Amino acid sequence: MEPVARFRSVVVDCPDPVALAGFYAAVVGGTPRVEEDDWVVLEAPGVPRLAFNRAPGYTPPEWPRADRNAQQFHLDLDAGSTWEEVDAAQERVLALGARPLDLEEGEDKDFRVFADPAGHPFCLCRIARP
Repeated sequence: MEPVARFRSVVVDCPDPVALAGFYAAVVGGTPRVEEDDWVVLEAPGVPRLAFNRAPGYTPPEWPRADRNAQQFHLDLDAGSTWEEVDAAQERVLALGARPLDLEEGEDKDFRVFADPAGHPFCLCRIARP
């Protein structure tokens, strides 16, 4: 079946698009491009295009609550194949302004959950290698 449209970008609402685009540029690469005062685009090699939109009155999601202002989406980011690599990525995102939400480890859990500076959840995932 012929698709109706092609994927363009993931748009993230936030209070400060320039700051949040800068955070994700430091995490995944690329250079933010301000297109309007309230619209910033980040394109990085191998990453879907991310756009950041100023949302007046923005209220961040509350993870993991589903009863009030639930998470609308989250990003999964590959952080390496070893826990040492994930640990290093964790140190870097925390230094950039991320906040830990769930750092619990377990045999069946290959990710750690953080909030970006605007409060959106994202995961640093350990890539399982065969």
